[in-house]
Amino acid sequence: MPTIKTLITYLFWIVLSLITGIVYARCIINPNAVSEEGLWYLLHLFFEIGMLQVGFWVGLTIAICFILVDIFYLKKKLKNNHKKTLSRLVAFLIITVFVAIVHYILEKGIDVI
Repeated sequence: MPTIKTLITYLFWIVLSLITGIVYARCIINPNAVSEEGLWYLLHLFFEIGMLQVGFWVGLTIAICFILVDIFYLKKKLKNNHKKTLSRLVAFLIITVFVAIVHYILEKGIDVI
């Protein structure tokens, strides 16, 4: 039973990180001003798919980093702490900000992505 609870907990954090990645991609990519009618529909569709793809990879990066930090560091530190969820949420937000900054620097500053 503890294994199933752990898997469900990590699944929750993965879903949260994917949603956060998509929201970040939506913030970086400006609102879609392309018409949804006629031949412009394909451009509109590519825009939406691109936003989901960028958000997915950013969210996956956040999820992997968070799970590794949780397994190797937070579980040991928060063993007998009653504020486990709050501490994990703060760690999640710090990792999210770090990944967003690195992504922004690589995309806008160095122009690698």
